[in-house]
Order: sequence, then C-alpha cells, then structure tokens
Amino acid sequence: MPRILSIDYGQKRTGIAVTDEMQIIASGLTTIPTNTLIDFLKDYFAKEKVEAVLIGEPKQMNGQPSESASVIKGFVTHFSNIFPDMKVVRVDERFTSKMAFQTMIDSGLSKKQRQNKGLIDEISATIMLQDYLSSNRF
Repeated sequence: MPRILSIDYGQKRTGIAVTDEMQIIASGLTTIPTNTLIDFLKDYFAKEKVEAVLIGEPKQMNGQPSESASVIKGFVTHFSNIFPDMKVVRVDERFTSKMAFQTMIDSGLSKKQRQNKGLIDEISATIMLQDYLSSNRF
C-alpha cells in the first residue's frame, strides 16, 4: 500500500510526516529548509510510493483564510505543476502548532528542546496526518 505524506509548509522551514505502508500510523519524517522542499520531494517520491500529499490550510478562528494562506496556495499550485499526478488534499491546520508544543511538554522535553521550531513543524505535520487518518477510517 502506498504512503500518505503530510506537509506543514512554512516560508523558512517545512515539517514533513508520513504514514507507514499500511496507512495506520503517522510519524514525523523531518523538517527541512523550505527552499529545498521540491528537491526533497522529488527524491522521496523516487524512492517511496506515495498515494497522496496533505498540505495544511491555515485558517483563522472564524474559518476565513489566514494571512499565510496565499503563500501556501502559491506553493500548492507550484507543487501541482511539478507533480501533476499526485493527489493533493488540503487539511485544516488550526491549532496544530499549539498541540505540537503541548505534546512536547507532555513528552517531558526540556525548555531548550521545546524551543526547536523545526521539531514543532514536524510534530504539526504528524498531527495533521494522524487526524486525517483517524477521520478517514471506515
């Protein structure tokens, strides 16, 4: 079974998570500089079979797009042009950064470790992916 990949896109860095081959468990994969994202994905897709890519859709509390939505929309267009056969699923990413930070606290990470914004991005991508998996079970 192919994997599902999740992207927590940011202007500086991007968190990436992926499912196992049975699409049961979401795991953080990495955080990379955003300017290397397309090359990373080309390499990853060449090595692994991926069925779909989830990309966070930032929204405000009232459901309206946030300020960063236009930047991410531009990335989605660029991504779709480069990978036209890849299924893209947009998912609500509200609260994922806060939930990621709380997960770090609950896991007992030190204050210094919790300041690692890259880890927050990776955990956010994992939360988006796990939520997607949970909501799409039969």
